[in-house]
Amino acid sequence: MEAFSAGLPTFLLVVVYVVGLNVLGVWLGRGQKNARDYFLGGHAMPWWTVMASIVATETSALTFLSVPGDAYRSGYTFLQLVFGYVAGRIVVAFLLLPGYFEREIPTAYALLETRFGTRARRLTSLLFLVTRALAAAVRLAVPAIPIALILKIPVWAAILILAAGTTVYTLFGGIKADIWIDSIQMFQYLTGALVALIFLLLQVPGGLSGAFAAHAAAGDPVRLFDFALDFARPYTFWAGLVGGAFLTMATHGADQLIVQRLLACRGLRDAQKALIGSGLLVLVQMTLFTTIGVLLFALFRGRSFATPDEIFPTYMVRELPPWVSAYLVAGIFSAAMCSESSARNSLASALALDLVGPLTGDAALEGRRGLVLGRALTLFWTFALAGLAAGFSLLPMTQPSVQVALSLASVTAGGLLGAFLLARFARRVSESDLLWAILLSTVFLLVLWLGSKGWIDFPPGRAVAWPWYSLIGACLTCAAGLLLSRRHPPLRGPIDSEA
Repeated sequence: MEAFSAGLPTFLLVVVYVVGLNVLGVWLGRGQKNARDYFLGGHAMPWWTVMASIVATETSALTFLSVPGDAYRSGYTFLQLVFGYVAGRIVVAFLLLPGYFEREIPTAYALLETRFGTRARRLTSLLFLVTRALAAAVRLAVPAIPIALILKIPVWAAILILAAGTTVYTLFGGIKADIWIDSIQMFQYLTGALVALIFLLLQVPGGLSGAFAAHAAAGDPVRLFDFALDFARPYTFWAGLVGGAFLTMATHGADQLIVQRLLACRGLRDAQKALIGSGLLVLVQMTLFTTIGVLLFALFRGRSFATPDEIFPTYMVRELPPWVSAYLVAGIFSAAMCSESSARNSLASALALDLVGPLTGDAALEGRRGLVLGRALTLFWTFALAGLAAGFSLLPMTQPSVQVALSLASVTAGGLLGAFLLARFARRVSESDLLWAILLSTVFLLVLWLGSKGWIDFPPGRAVAWPWYSLIGACLTCAAGLLLSRRHPPLRGPIDSEA
């Protein structure tokens, strides 16, 4: 990407914006007494703020930058995946969410302990920690690259700025501050995208119909549906509806990043409204982002870029008035801060409540000791994610970064979803059966993912697109768990975690 600068207005707006959010976050976090207040917000968050936080959390700067770049040539085909997102949320709301509210549980993986045992909880939480940390590092590294060029600073410095921008309010405000500030940030980046859309409609001759004509003239008409039955293509109707639904069932029903927010609701009904509502809001949001990409193709006349992720930032700073450009760059910060703070808080909660607390005793989570532990682990993940992001920023990106992050998260997502399905529907499966099934699924999906990158010689990796990973992982886990359960007689009475 060429170096460019958005000037002093951008810098000043970003500084004022970040400082203001951190002051607000510290104020919102007052009154916390222990780790459960810090990580669960007292189960008192309004459903609409949780809905907005879910959308902001899963959006990230990758989505804000990468989806328009992806739609630059592919048109609206990305939305096929979003249709699956909506369907998957509805299934989770009525199939998995009730289990979380039947008893007091601090994390998603604590539910597996009540059915299988402590080893199941620790393994699934550990898989979440590893995969979520890697995906969060990608989400931090990618927006740091255009920000570094816009502000004329090294990439590592941009990573530190993004990480530091959320440190104070995440550290002191906990999940309560995180959810409220996510809502503010979602409004900021969505209004920024809407302003960009309005300018594009005015700049492209003929508006949206003119953009459609430009795509058609280039030999690639804008499409929404692709009904091809090709498992190697990520954006088909079948991959979107089926694969996208299973991906969302995994990320929103078996992933602490989203489940933590749902557990902060006042009850099951509020959590269901927040989850289903977030799906409809994501559909509106992605339609906005993909429309921007379609219009950018016409504005730039199909010009080639080094990476898709640089297309929208180039437009921001070269084709818009300085004050608009400044507001949109603040939108990049907003999207990056949402996903970064949310990932950090969920990683700290899983580490504290699933691993550190149970191993050191519940006393470590009570009172001020628990609050100090939560903040210490949040600070640990601040440095860990910044270090991982610096490493990722050195790697070449040949495909839209949103695909990299989603495919990486999908490696373990299906296995975790399969674990929850077995817990709910397969009473014969023991803890040992489950552990072996999850490991088998994870290893296979990791090999598949490495093969898709060409890092190992595994031809099926190039024949299966990443939206199918969660479905494959869930099916493998369920099938392996059920087959392994045939080794022993049906379990009687309380579940024997050592069976």
